[in-house]
Amino acid sequence: MGDGALTFPTADGAEASPPSLDQFLAQVEKRAYRTALMTTRIPADALDTVQDAMMQLVQHYRERPAAEWPLLFQRILQNRLMDWHRHQTRTKKWFWQREAVADDDEEDFLNLVVDEREQNPIELLTRARDVAIVLRSLEDLPMRQRQAFVLRAWEGFDVKETAEAMGCSEGSVKTHYFRALHSLREQLLAIE
Repeated sequence: MGDGALTFPTADGAEASPPSLDQFLAQVEKRAYRTALMTTRIPADALDTVQDAMMQLVQHYRERPAAEWPLLFQRILQNRLMDWHRHQTRTKKWFWQREAVADDDEEDFLNLVVDEREQNPIELLTRARDVAIVLRSLEDLPMRQRQAFVLRAWEGFDVKETAEAMGCSEGSVKTHYFRALHSLREQLLAIE
C-alpha cells in the first residue's frame, strides 16, 4: 500500500488491482459513442471518432496510471469531436451534405441509453421516451454547452477536470454549463 500503486476496493473490502486498459475502454465505450453520436448525428462518424480517441489513448498514454485515463480519454475525445465539427463547418461552406440519423439508428441509440436490466415494460417505454426528448434537446445545444453538460452531468467530472478536458478555463466551463442547464430547462418545460 505504501508503494504508491493505485488499488481498488472490492465488495468484500479486499483490494483489487487497477483495471486494465481494455477494461477501462470497455467501460467507457457506450457513453463515448453516445457523446460522439450526439455531436456528429452520423453513426459511422461517431464510431470513427471514438475509435480514434481510443487508439490515441492506447498509443500514447497506456503507461500512465489508471486514475488518469478517464480525464485523458475525455480530453482526446472532445478534441476529436471539435476537429470533426470544424471540418464539417469548413465542408458546409462548399457542400451541404448531412446524413440524418435514421429511425432505426435512433432506436439503436435509445437502446444504448436505457438500462437493459429494467423489468417493467411500461417504465422502460416511458424512460425511453423521456431520454429521447432530453437527447433531442441536448442535440440542439451549441457544441461547447453540450460538451460542458455531458462532461459534468454524465461523466461526473468536476469543473477543473471539465476545463482540462475541454481545453478552456474553469470560468468558461461554468458559463457553458449554466447556459446549457438554463436552455435545457426551458426546452423541457415547453414540452410539458
